[in-house]
Amino acid sequence: MDDALKRATKYLLETQDPATGAIHNRMRNENAMTSLSILALAAQGIQPSDPTPEGTAMRQAVAFILRPEGQDQDGYFGMSDGSRMYGHGITTLMLSEMLGMGVDAKQDELIRAKCRKAISLILRSQKEPKTDQNRGGWRYSPDDKQSDMSVTVWQVMALRAAKNAGMDVPKDAIDDAVAYIKRLYDSDTGKRGGGAAGGFGYQSHGRESSTTAEGLLALQVCGEYASEEVRGASAKLLRDGLRQGDKWFFYTTYYYAQGMYQMGGKFAETGAQKVPELLLPLQSREGWWEGSGAEERQGGKVYATALAMLSLAVKNHYLPIYQR
Repeated sequence: MDDALKRATKYLLETQDPATGAIHNRMRNENAMTSLSILALAAQGIQPSDPTPEGTAMRQAVAFILRPEGQDQDGYFGMSDGSRMYGHGITTLMLSEMLGMGVDAKQDELIRAKCRKAISLILRSQKEPKTDQNRGGWRYSPDDKQSDMSVTVWQVMALRAAKNAGMDVPKDAIDDAVAYIKRLYDSDTGKRGGGAAGGFGYQSHGRESSTTAEGLLALQVCGEYASEEVRGASAKLLRDGLRQGDKWFFYTTYYYAQGMYQMGGKFAETGAQKVPELLLPLQSREGWWEGSGAEERQGGKVYATALAMLSLAVKNHYLPIYQR
């Protein structure tokens, strides 16, 4: 597994744009893909201050995110690269994890300032007028009146990481997001409180593996370790597992790996066994992974590679947001 991560790291470094420091496959979403790559490098203990090629690459990638044109005056990272609130959540999560890891005091303060503006935008966006079903969540744009699981989970991860790092995040913002996610839960029996396996949907009740893994991790990082929804989602993922070629395979595997690790015991043991079994045979000799379905292939090799790296690096415990 360590060899796989080394080859993947080498691929990301070779893909980095020497002119800008961005890490992407020239398919737009530069902020989001560069931030995902930074998280993948950080998950192996690499820091921007390291006097190594990896440290240099990370330093240049962070500098790309911090450039003035990357974030608009409202604090939004999702406009300049077209990554919308998905990318904004990913980039804000990355900045939250990088707090205190700048190469000097000046960069540390810039990371903090940009992260603070990004968090403020997430909080304002959550307060947009919405129906009872959509309240507490987020969707594609900051002023969206709807919500969905995938966009919401990235914002929740960013908020929790920022709060863990000492930034001001109101408790009611987390509580409202948790309530939204729980409204998407559906037990297999259709009866709440039965302790049965269950799952989460995308915008309504559902039990898809991708959204179930997302909901599981999001509730865990919000401290809901013993909730019915966490127990049910983890039971479903333990029972059903994942398969290569599933829709949103890399995305689901990332959340599955982190969520099962958080559960501990037989869940963590199963995840630790299954994730390498699923991912390692799919890695190319050059170190990259690529989505098999059209929905993930459009993300490019950097997208799949970074998510695979984050999935395999669970055991390292370097990123605070993923620590048990």
